[in-house]
Order: sequence, then C-alpha cells, then structure tokens
Amino acid sequence: MKIIKRETLKQKPSPDTELGFGRYFTDYMFTMKYNVEEGWHDAKIEPNEPQRFDLGTSIFHYAQGIFEGMKAFIQPDGSIAVFRPEENWARMNRSAVRMCIPQFPEDVVEEGLEELLKLEKDWIPTKPGTALYIRPTIVATRVMLGVHASTEYLFFIILSPVGSYYAHGLEPTKLLVEDFYVRSAIGGTGEAKCLGNYAASMKAGEEAEEKGFDQVLWLDAKEKKYVEEVGSMNMFFVIKGEVVTPALVGSILPGITRKSCLQILRDKGYPVSERRISIDEVIEASENGTLDEAFGTGTAAVISPVGLIRYKDKDYVINGGKMGEITKMLYDTITGIQYGKLEDTYHWRKIIK
Repeated sequence: MKIIKRETLKQKPSPDTELGFGRYFTDYMFTMKYNVEEGWHDAKIEPNEPQRFDLGTSIFHYAQGIFEGMKAFIQPDGSIAVFRPEENWARMNRSAVRMCIPQFPEDVVEEGLEELLKLEKDWIPTKPGTALYIRPTIVATRVMLGVHASTEYLFFIILSPVGSYYAHGLEPTKLLVEDFYVRSAIGGTGEAKCLGNYAASMKAGEEAEEKGFDQVLWLDAKEKKYVEEVGSMNMFFVIKGEVVTPALVGSILPGITRKSCLQILRDKGYPVSERRISIDEVIEASENGTLDEAFGTGTAAVISPVGLIRYKDKDYVINGGKMGEITKMLYDTITGIQYGKLEDTYHWRKIIK
C-alpha cells in the first residue's frame, strides 16, 4: 500500500474537547480510482487535503454516489477494533449495484482501512462514548453532462473523531411522525446507502427540528401507514414483551446495528418479529399501555432510546420518557463488545494491531 506522508500534522483535539459529530478530520485518507480501461486502481494513503473538481463532474449533477459509516475503538490492550467491517463492505457493494457503480475489491479497501487506522491511531479518542468515525465513499468523477452512469469514480475513506451523535447523549429522543413528505418507496433507493436518500430527508428533518424534535419517523410512501425508519436509525418497538422492527421490504436500509441487535435478542430468548407495523398499531399500544419501549439503532447513534412520538399533533410518551430495560441491555452489550469490555462471542470485532 503506497503511503504519501504529509509534512506537517494537524493539531488534534484535546481529550476534553466536545467532539460533536463530524467536526474534525484526521491527517490522512485512503483513495482509489476507477476507469473502464484499468478498473479499480491506484490505491494509496495520502494527506487529507481539499480536492479540486471540474464543475461538470457528474456527481454534482446526478448524485451518483454511495457511502458507509463505521467506527474504530481503542481496546483495553491498546489495539484497534472495527465493528463488523465486512458487513459494511458487503452492503456498500450492494449499494454500488443499485447505483450503477462498479463493485470494488473488498480485500483492497479493507487493507487500506487497516493501514490508515494504524497511521491515525493517535486520533482515536478514548473518552467513554467516543470513537473514530470511518466514512468510506464512492463518487462519480467523469466530467460530463447527460443522465448516464459515469465511467470514472473515486473511492475515498476519511476519518473523524466523534462523540455522541445526539447532543443530549443517551437521553431519550423525541420523534415526529412524518405523514406528508416521503423519503423512499419500494423499488426506489431506500435499501441503498446513497447520497440522494439523505438529501430527500432534509426538508422534513428541518421542520421537525424547528418544532423541537430530534428526528423524523418515516412512514411508507404508498399508504403512509406503515412505520419504516428514522432518518439515521432503524426502528424497534417493544409491545407486550415482543420486540418488533419493520421488515426489510426494499425501502429501508438494512442496518448492521439492527442486524446485530436482532441476533443478540434472539440468542437471549426474547420474542422478536420482523414485520410491517402500522403507526396505528404503535399508537394503540401506547394508548392501552402495552408499548413498553421504543428505540433506534445505527452506527452513529448505536442504540438510542425514544421517549416521545408525536403523531397528528398528539404526543405519546413511552416508558415515562426513560430508557427501557431491553434498550439498555442492547446498548451495554453492543458498546461492551465494541470497546472490548465484554467477550466477543460473535467475533464481530476486527482487531488491528
């Protein structure tokens, strides 16, 4: 792996810095290029510097781009661990197929990530609740106008030390059910982690934030009846002791934290259901006292308890606005594995020394 060193390193945030999410970026990045003649080539680690792009570059006009989100953690023995990276590479290649982007060699980008993390180890924060966020991205780079798949691409990985995704940490989030705007429909790009999905969610997200909510809870595009996901998380409900999460029907991102939680829950003997769940069922359960908990799962937030949902101008408080027992168990288990505090019986930690 070719490594190009920079002459002067950046000033790292102090241990007491409130990192927030995605505010700081490390010294180096991994890059790799694609063209029709050579395929994926020129994999290297180089200084993370601003890039120059022609304004005719196709990514600016047709949003042909995908990304992933991962995290690295310092372990008790000083090694680095990444949580289930093979799942991210596999999902990214599935997203590539949907967005007409050539699939990439997963072993090459894994090697690139590992070398990058070794180089940037001092950037990994160690304060509880912090991590080094990993953002692999592919963008179309051919200079052209015309609605066609590009023939040139750039794959890059940048790194950012982060704290909690939500400013309030593990305090339960407040969700606004969106029954006007839609983000994705079956047959669309909802199950791909592509750029346009997030742009499509911003208007509703801004309006929810203006009303004092953390996120939007999306309903299906066709009937606006079934719960899908939150802007940055998959959604779970605990109803009459059963853990229910919306089924992956093609319009929902197949989350890796979601997948991990389902396995933990089943192994611990909890009744689990992946099915379509209507917002009316959720509201009815809240009204009759059988909605025990609600929470979201995702790489950025990990596990986020939901304390309130507003639907049609009425607020529904969940579990007294507090984190529930199942939510806490999942948070403690996932983070315990990630930080090396619990035995990794699932072999989810990829250790880099």
